[in-house]
Amino acid sequence: MPVADLFGQLEQILPSVAKPIQYVGGEVNAVLKDWDAVAVHWALMYPDVYEVGAPNQGVQILYEVLNERADTLCERVYAVWPDMEEQLRTRGIGAFTVDGHRPVAAFDLLGVSFSTELGYTNLLTTLDLAGIPLHARDRSDEPLVIAGGHAAFNPEPIADFIDAAVLGDGEEAVLGITDIVADWKAAGSPGGRDEILLRLATAGGVYVPRFYDVDYLPDGRIHRVAPNRPEVPWRVAKHTVMDLDEWPYPKAPLVPLAETVHERASVEIFRGCTRGCRFCQAGMITRPVRERSITTVAEVVTNAVARTGFEEVGLLSLSSADHSEIADIAKGLADRFEGTNTSLSLPSTRVDAFNIELANELARNGRRSGLTFAPEGGSERIRAVINKMVSEDDLIRTVTAAYSAGWRQVKLYFMCGLPTETDEDVLQIARLAREVIRAGRQASGRRDIRCTVSIGGFVPKPHTPFQWAGQLGAAQTDARLALLRDAIRGDREVGRAIGFRYHDGRPGIIEGLLSRGDRRVGAVIEQAWRDGARLDGWSEHFSYDRWLAAAQVALADEPVDVDWYTTRERDEAEVLPWDHLDAGLDRQWLWDDWQDALAEVAVEDCRWSPCFDCGVCDQLGTEIQVGPTGQVLLPMPVLPT
Repeated sequence: MPVADLFGQLEQILPSVAKPIQYVGGEVNAVLKDWDAVAVHWALMYPDVYEVGAPNQGVQILYEVLNERADTLCERVYAVWPDMEEQLRTRGIGAFTVDGHRPVAAFDLLGVSFSTELGYTNLLTTLDLAGIPLHARDRSDEPLVIAGGHAAFNPEPIADFIDAAVLGDGEEAVLGITDIVADWKAAGSPGGRDEILLRLATAGGVYVPRFYDVDYLPDGRIHRVAPNRPEVPWRVAKHTVMDLDEWPYPKAPLVPLAETVHERASVEIFRGCTRGCRFCQAGMITRPVRERSITTVAEVVTNAVARTGFEEVGLLSLSSADHSEIADIAKGLADRFEGTNTSLSLPSTRVDAFNIELANELARNGRRSGLTFAPEGGSERIRAVINKMVSEDDLIRTVTAAYSAGWRQVKLYFMCGLPTETDEDVLQIARLAREVIRAGRQASGRRDIRCTVSIGGFVPKPHTPFQWAGQLGAAQTDARLALLRDAIRGDREVGRAIGFRYHDGRPGIIEGLLSRGDRRVGAVIEQAWRDGARLDGWSEHFSYDRWLAAAQVALADEPVDVDWYTTRERDEAEVLPWDHLDAGLDRQWLWDDWQDALAEVAVEDCRWSPCFDCGVCDQLGTEIQVGPTGQVLLPMPVLPT
């Protein structure tokens, strides 16, 4: 039956909210389908506001993949600003999609792509506005809430709020889920919600938290995580799309109506990374490396420019200059767009992969923006710990070449709070920045050289060698940042040429709580949300004190607290909340790499060296069990009582 279009009601309140254009929809390349002409209805959410979510490539790809199916429609959902939330609640209007302005509660599935854990409270806001019970156990006919994205590799903190989670690449996964839901609906939805979730859980690659029980030890650690249904696997494996050329998306990128954080077309040139940076969850969980061919990259880029009118194209990956054909890609695209003012850009570039010829090709047809490099650590010692093997000589040589070739602005990205870090390691950042300015002035013969130092707080992440590490406390992080700030600003010779940007340590502690939390953290999230937590990724909305107060209430009867989840170091035997979720990485390999980090031992990129047996390329180990339905059961760690 037809589903109501809420735009008539929304139109009355748009003049009274900020940036109303973000709720209007109808962008170039947006898709709107007949509700009754399809079998399966997806609402796809990026849990942040439109200006952040609209350019997100993962959502755009899945939006296209789903809408290409004749039997499926997909519409987009974003978080709303507090003023719109207030208006919706006052007028009794539910959460809506921006494409058809249809109520979220009417859809079959609500897919939520989490790139950061700080979006969890935005999901709760959307569920509540939609009239969907917060807790999965209380739902019956409401949409299936399915989490994805990098943060879904540990969905335990939101296990109470989601029906399922998909690990890894989404292109094939969403189509498989759609097939299962379509068949179930065509059969009359037998067995209700429990039956469709069981079908998803046994199909492979979909984790359904309700089918797993967690037991705890008296000291708060996990004893074990075990399935409570014989049909479901002991461990859930990630999805991996092996041939990116078969998925040349986005074919028709959306052109946002409102200003967004990225005003460009984005094309992924390869997926995965084997550089082995120990802090980098994205690099670990997206292995193995899979490159798009130079032909497919050219086709996708050309199509994106033609369909959008953007004058900048971002060639995206975790380390784009590592593409084996990057020089030919850049030259070929620069030749193709000669005279069109269409520029190409890369994300932050590794110092040891950068060269002036590549940079000149990227900037040939457009503006010459600043260059961004990410040494991550200030001292060579700490860079060995994190396996970011970039020497100071490499950095000075690279920035000298850039300044000599006409660039005037370089941005350097570092982290604070890395394992084994000392005050001296952080102060080395100031010295390195000063050397960059001096080298740039000498190479260019000019004094208008600028270097911006940007500092992010380190947060240990699941499925990385640092998943066992203790996190630096907020006060200690702030103290080190103050030392660094004073060291930079106190240099009269070059201090004014160095910009300094940083965030205080408090948001990182909450991110750490959410990233390595277990199911008990769900109560903290809910309490913080009920106390007003919204848009926690925005500094003007984030409240550290609110989160700490929520944790004190929610964990009052538990033998754990915020410090237990964040600043505490784990030992090898401890069962981690995500051990039953398989990112393809061998747990022993991760532990051994953690020990190498503590010993300041670096390892090479396995694309160009012998295999280090991380497990991704051969997930079938020696300890194999086969379940009653033929699925592979991998042994689960269990802590002795």
